[in-house]
Amino acid sequence: MKTLNIIETAYRATLEEQDDPVLWIMHALKGAGAEQGVVLRANAVNYTVKAQGVPPLAIGARRQQQGPRLAEAVSGLIGKGVEVYAVSDDLTERGLQSEELIDGIKMVRKADLPALCGGYDQVWHW
Repeated sequence: MKTLNIIETAYRATLEEQDDPVLWIMHALKGAGAEQGVVLRANAVNYTVKAQGVPPLAIGARRQQQGPRLAEAVSGLIGKGVEVYAVSDDLTERGLQSEELIDGIKMVRKADLPALCGGYDQVWHW
């Protein structure tokens, strides 16, 4: 069974954790042999930007030193053979250029999402 994961909500739980839990589960599922595809849309297209970093965050005496490295997590999925798409319309709305993005990202227009979804047995929307 092939599953397409559409990730729209960005930075979910990244204050508490070092990863986006959806990206983490995609790595785990791929490691278990599942056939996965990922579409990054809306604010989640920001995950594809190479030059992003999260400085340490302090709340009272608590200091979070290990910020999320989301572009690395997405690159890791691509390295495992997961097809990762970004919605080009959403990149354009945010002023992001292709040279700013990690390698291996495939572009898809918002209008072409239904056809892409048709190539998968299940579609999960996060």
